[in-house]
Amino acid sequence: MRQSHEHDGSHEHPAAPMVDEITDFEVLEIAVRELAIEKGLFTAEDHRRFTEWAEQIGPAAGSRLVAKAWTDPAFKARLLADATAACREVDVDWSEPTGSGTASDYMNLRVLEDTPTLHHVIVCTLCSCYPRPLLGHSPYWYRSPNYRRRLIRWPRQVLMEFGLNLPPEVEVRVEDSNQKCRFIVLPVRPAGTENWTEEQLAEIITRDCVIGVALPRPDRKADDVLPVHKARRPVRSEHD
Repeated sequence: MRQSHEHDGSHEHPAAPMVDEITDFEVLEIAVRELAIEKGLFTAEDHRRFTEWAEQIGPAAGSRLVAKAWTDPAFKARLLADATAACREVDVDWSEPTGSGTASDYMNLRVLEDTPTLHHVIVCTLCSCYPRPLLGHSPYWYRSPNYRRRLIRWPRQVLMEFGLNLPPEVEVRVEDSNQKCRFIVLPVRPAGTENWTEEQLAEIITRDCVIGVALPRPDRKADDVLPVHKARRPVRSEHD
């Protein structure tokens, strides 16, 4: 038996959305981007090139930077004195990081040297300022309120959630990035790596080490999966 289906136009099928609902921050980004293009601050092609560059880079340049500082005392001195200039020695030019004429929006990079009694960790309490030319895109947790708000108040507890338990005699210093200044951490070189090459050292310098939520270890490489610990004193939204 043939069944016929007639459509008289009285039954409407709503069109499926092409994309999921976007957030208020994404709406703001689109509005600011379109306004900047309209005002001639950059072109749509500039934005496309910068986006492609930002999506394909990773933390390798930051790893090379730290490894070179560990093995070359003269380079380390230059890095601590003028980090932006020293980055050119690992092929990172902050005035033109994309290699296509798109300048970075910030030119002040500072390197924070750890010692056996001092540990630095980086945050951006305002938004998500991050040294992208060296480390690529920031991880989600770096941008989350739980990290940004709590690290300033309870740095040791937050570090413990990353598996980093520092002894009480080690001072923890939190550095807050801002619109015009970025930071990276120069961690202490671990014991047992005295005869390693610069390439071998770069393999154990992870993104988290350069942010300051982990320490480099000879038995842990950049692609290792790290443990995740439950947050203490998590930030709750008003809807929880």
